[in-house]
Amino acid sequence: MKGSQVSIQNVHKQFGDFVALDNIDFTIKQGEFFTLLGPSGCGKTTLLRILAGFEFPDDGAVLFDDVDVTGLPPNKRHSNTVFQNYALFPHLSVYENVAFPLRLKKLPKNEIDEKVRQYVHLVELDEHIFKKPNQLSGGQRQRVAIARALINEPKVLLLDEPLSALDAKLRSNLLVELDHLHDKIGITFIFVTHDQSEALAVSDRIAVMNHGHVLQVGSPFEIYESPATQFVAQFIGETNLFEAKVVKCESYKVEGKADIEHMVTLNVPALGMQAQLTGDTQATKEEDKNILVTDYEHTDEGQQVAFTVRPEKIRITLEEPNVNGRKDINVFKGIVEEPVYTGFQSKFYVKLEKTGTIVKVFKQHQNYLDEGPEIQWKDTVYISWSAEDGYIVEDIEK
Repeated sequence: MKGSQVSIQNVHKQFGDFVALDNIDFTIKQGEFFTLLGPSGCGKTTLLRILAGFEFPDDGAVLFDDVDVTGLPPNKRHSNTVFQNYALFPHLSVYENVAFPLRLKKLPKNEIDEKVRQYVHLVELDEHIFKKPNQLSGGQRQRVAIARALINEPKVLLLDEPLSALDAKLRSNLLVELDHLHDKIGITFIFVTHDQSEALAVSDRIAVMNHGHVLQVGSPFEIYESPATQFVAQFIGETNLFEAKVVKCESYKVEGKADIEHMVTLNVPALGMQAQLTGDTQATKEEDKNILVTDYEHTDEGQQVAFTVRPEKIRITLEEPNVNGRKDINVFKGIVEEPVYTGFQSKFYVKLEKTGTIVKVFKQHQNYLDEGPEIQWKDTVYISWSAEDGYIVEDIEK
């Protein structure tokens, strides 16, 4: 069983005056686990329904392997859909629910029996094969729905928030099973979710959507580490985000590295004056009022941008860090306003000394009491991060 390449070409959809999809255009690769990610109302389910044939676009086209399927009904496409509410027949057993699509095709009884048992085994429900849906857990019912969708051997499996009705632990377990299932059968999975952690965990690539637009398409690493817009930076995980202005662009040699870095100096009003990097925290030189960030996009001087740095990229210490004169390390002093212990990590909300801005810092717990003194509420601390760990984004939605 092999998947199809799915091309979405300038798809536009309106419901009255409401624009659900505004000229969506991208291609999903054959056999890819691809996720449509975004908040409620962003257009992801509408796009999935268009791919399935339950809705039709006002403009644009949908192609499966270069064949235009835009006007075809669901049963004429090489795709099947798994819904969040399972859509099982309550009066039929697992066996009969999975067999139902084959009975509609009037296949021979022995062929139906062989295929049903094959797909029930694929989703690991052999011992439950003759139970009714009300005798199964939520995760088991969803696996029945997946087996029924797969038994027609589609080239594309569409999954409309299939885990949203499950509790957190069950959702996590089924997500892993879904990923393994994709690896086994190799068809194209198109997965709709509003849960960032789900998308990051299983996807080959992700399309982040908002207000009917696709803001960024990329791998989980690219989406998280290199967000294209303010919305993507804030929606994917947690981050610190500030308005900034580019005041200088230059090439810069980082000690210990062979390559020349393209560096940008930013004026970030919310962060105010930076401590002098030689150790004199009372410095007031003009160049120390800015921060440095590695320039991946080659921005221009005078450009208004947004600057983001993830909380886990920031180091927090009770002692001022010794940066050995390195200009690519940004250092600020502040007070711990709120420490939050979450088991595997602690979250610190640090109020900066100069501006009062709150910066989020996450500290992973790797070794028990092996990382120096414990940081507590109202402690004076220093936060620091490398220029490589900040990122410049432009908000294209403005």
